[in-house]
Amino acid sequence: MQDIHLISHHLCPYVQRAVIVLREKGIDHRRTYIDLADKPDWFASVSPLGKVPVLETKGHALFESQVIAEYLDEITVGILHPDGPLEKAHHRSWIEFGSERLKAIGAFYSAPDAESFTTREQVLYEKLARIEREVQGPFFAGENFHMVDGVWGTIFRYFDTFERLLDRPMLQGLPLVEKWRQEIAARASVIAAVPAEYDQRLEIFLRARKSHIAALIKTPELVLQ
Repeated sequence: MQDIHLISHHLCPYVQRAVIVLREKGIDHRRTYIDLADKPDWFASVSPLGKVPVLETKGHALFESQVIAEYLDEITVGILHPDGPLEKAHHRSWIEFGSERLKAIGAFYSAPDAESFTTREQVLYEKLARIEREVQGPFFAGENFHMVDGVWGTIFRYFDTFERLLDRPMLQGLPLVEKWRQEIAARASVIAAVPAEYDQRLEIFLRARKSHIAALIKTPELVLQ
């Protein structure tokens, strides 16, 4: 396998999407974390959009997480999509749906007051309820782990931290989604997709935003070691 370098950020869910594929396919790689609030000068030359992840390989820099994930899947044995064109398109549709949910999660934790926080949480829940009817269990399409499962693993990871900080469940009434979430969370590639201190970093990030969720956090403030 050629040299593969993934330019990353500790909290970015799109980086996690690429790492999950790297882990699932057993691809050796290097990973460099950058501070998106203080980007190194060299980063602009490899990331036309100014975002992570970026995958450097064979003298090329690939950007956009799903492009990277698909490339990594295509250059290795096996495939993380179903075989049939229709089923593959179905999975890719729900990958896109998941990408949109990441935007809704950002809106939720950025809500400035109690009213908007409640409204955005309800919108988020309703969107998750929409995928409930699609989940076959234990993974999205049955017994086999696919790329769509990895994408949703990056979404569900937020809820682990939200539920800890808010001290309440957020997916009640969605038994298939909840079971799916737990199944994905136990996957080795999903566990390894973030640094060990991810949960603490996310809490510090949420506190620093000074949005309504920060006011609801009752645990003592953290200092990252």
